Amino acid sequence: MDRFQAMQVFVGVVETNSFTRAADRLALPRTTVTTIIQNLERHLGVRLLNRTTRRISLTPDGAAYYRHSTRILAEVEETEACLQDAASRPQGRLRVDVPPSIGHQILLPSLCEFHTQYPDVELVIGLGDRHVDLVQDAVDCVIRYGQLEDSSLVARRIGIVQAATCAAPAYIERHGVPQRLEDLQDHHAVHYFCASGRNCAWDFIVEGEERQVDVPGIVSVNDWLAHLKCGVQGFGLIQTQRFLALPHLLNGELVEVLPQWKPSPIPISLLYLQSRQLSPKVRAFSDWVAALFARCPLLNGGDENDPAVQACHRQPEAAILSSEADHAVRRNTPMDAPDLVM
Repeated sequence: MDRFQAMQVFVGVVETNSFTRAADRLALPRTTVTTIIQNLERHLGVRLLNRTTRRISLTPDGAAYYRHSTRILAEVEETEACLQDAASRPQGRLRVDVPPSIGHQILLPSLCEFHTQYPDVELVIGLGDRHVDLVQDAVDCVIRYGQLEDSSLVARRIGIVQAATCAAPAYIERHGVPQRLEDLQDHHAVHYFCASGRNCAWDFIVEGEERQVDVPGIVSVNDWLAHLKCGVQGFGLIQTQRFLALPHLLNGELVEVLPQWKPSPIPISLLYLQSRQLSPKVRAFSDWVAALFARCPLLNGGDENDPAVQACHRQPEAAILSSEADHAVRRNTPMDAPDLVM
């Protein structure tokens, strides 16, 4: 049995979630793919895949074998790329998963730029707020908000966003403006709930310390764009990323409340599986998206009071993607910091 080919076939089946599609991808007969997987499981003495008539899923042993196989195949690809000019260009299918807010507002408007730089990379972009499993879902890298806990991934900090507490004028007309944090008990909020099903806590920086505040809720959603829309419609107070709220703050559809107490900044990171040699396509995307975020004042801890954003005051969307390159320098954001194993 050719174990290297078996790894390629196994990874192909996992990433396409189909024996037939893997066979087409590898230019092999489907029966050959089936036989190779059966022989591989027999050789290893474990079941790698759970098969039903409708879907294929990894067993725990299969997930571990997939993780090691992708690392080995990536190292082989990287070695060959060093020796062959044609293979040194990033190429192939790259699957990434990002929050819808970042996908719609930041990545999708700039995809032509990425394609121009890397024409041989086929991007497959998943938009969702749930935390995908990079192995089980065959995803190459993800972008996530917030503090990170998964120690099996490598994290690269690509940005940090300020949050804002906002309300629509219609809500303020009905309920008034909270003047103190204690006043929030007499208001109601639109909450965002995370993958665990729990509402994200509201917090504020008070005298340099983070303070959580329990705000009564009226509705909860698990999509940041839907969350923002509920706030604009006057359904309740919201606490959201400033870059999402900015166009509505500038045109008066939202008003910031309690501005003297800012919510805690939210880090944004790109994550991928550990590997001694990062594949060219993942490295290319990682570098490109870090540079893209570095050009965005609102994704580097800034707000609409920064000169780079004020220059785009009449064009709210442009303010998000301002090309003021010196802003990142002024903010001393660690865009070029080395990747960290979590």
